[in-house]
Amino acid sequence: MVNVVLYQPEIPQNAGNIARTCAATSSSLHLVRPLGFRWASPQMKRAGLDYWERAEVHLHDSWDIFVKTLPEDARVFALSSKAKKSYTDIQYQPNDYLLFGPETRGLPPEILEHFPAITIPMPGKVRSLNLAVSVGVVVFEALRQFR
Repeated sequence: MVNVVLYQPEIPQNAGNIARTCAATSSSLHLVRPLGFRWASPQMKRAGLDYWERAEVHLHDSWDIFVKTLPEDARVFALSSKAKKSYTDIQYQPNDYLLFGPETRGLPPEILEHFPAITIPMPGKVRSLNLAVSVGVVVFEALRQFR
């Protein structure tokens, strides 16, 4: 349905939970190295349960290598707590790419400047949600629109 891209993810449990969400929604998961954990991390595997075999996972050795795999007409939306536009203001299309940054620092400015940035508005006093929760929120909004 959509492509979830994790740029340099740091927490294996988040990657495992996101792989599970991708398996459940028939979405592809792209992990861009370096990862903040070992690929075979027990925490990551445990979080993904037995859904790993059902998840379409692509490992990219670098950002530059990942970008070269993007189709010419790819629509990439970069998630950032600093963006002004809400994720609900987008009319999603199948095969869109949803780009999420590392848990502790988000996407770097040099990546954010190349793609439309969107955010999940935070009405409370918290600046952002957990990465796995954020992915779920945006992926399920895209799927809701596809129905």
